[in-house]
Amino acid sequence: MKPSVRHFLDIWRLDAASLRGILDDAHARKAARRGWGQAVVDKDAPATGRTLAMIFEKNSTRTRFSFDAAIRQLGGASIIANAADMQLGRGEPIEDTARVLSRMVDAVMIRANRHEDVERFAQAASIPVINALTDRSHPCQILADLQTLEEHRGPVAGKTIAWVGDGNNVCASLIHAASRFGFRLTIGCPPQYHPDLVDLARAADQGADIEMTADPRAAVEGADCVITDTWVSMGDTDHDARLKAFEPFQVDEALMALAAKHALFLHCLPAHRGEEVTDGVIDGPQSKVFDEAENRIHAQKAVLAWCLAGN
Repeated sequence: MKPSVRHFLDIWRLDAASLRGILDDAHARKAARRGWGQAVVDKDAPATGRTLAMIFEKNSTRTRFSFDAAIRQLGGASIIANAADMQLGRGEPIEDTARVLSRMVDAVMIRANRHEDVERFAQAASIPVINALTDRSHPCQILADLQTLEEHRGPVAGKTIAWVGDGNNVCASLIHAASRFGFRLTIGCPPQYHPDLVDLARAADQGADIEMTADPRAAVEGADCVITDTWVSMGDTDHDARLKAFEPFQVDEALMALAAKHALFLHCLPAHRGEEVTDGVIDGPQSKVFDEAENRIHAQKAVLAWCLAGN
């Protein structure tokens, strides 16, 4: 990857100061737009004259709409394509696609199946590349989560976030963020579905305060925020085994009661109600899942502005 180009691939790749600056910008941009229509452009319009290419290998609702809204609110334009509709889906080398798009647009957002493909794309590109989800991480989602927690409960540093369920890509990005933002992370998951050991080892080397447990009650106890995700993600083939293993990890009212009284509940959506979370929790007063979904726009605007400012 070219050092002069600002890619946003994983949270652990960025220093704490840059990440804090991005999150602060997300807060500021949201506050500055209160009372505005969704199509009104931000006053500074940092993406004026810029085009974002959005490539989707996976289906999407929040990522597609939030990134499209984000680049428009920054004053730019977007081109949206499914990978299957491109030569990329017919066997064109990833590197060739990256070199071509680098001459046609100003930044690329990819929602991909394989993390390695996004890394290869960024290596060959001469414009910013943003990871909008891969099998190994979901950094934009975590920025929106932290923005939501901070706007309701203040600075995240020193707080405890509990993750309950699958040690998946969203959990991985939380692990990446723990040391950078200074929060304590407790992870409750079945041993056979633990997070990536490389992520855990790197986080430990970076001074992250992370605790793993197979007991969801222990993970949630006293937490300032409880986060979960679907038990079966796109591409998983062990549906029945997962449902059986994760059944004790459902976030219900009894489990939420073990968290701090002021605790928030977050979920990246879509939710499988009655599986990883009950209606009583996701629709309850502690849930901020729709604020969280909205904040994808503002967090991603801050990421886009940061990326474009370096190119």
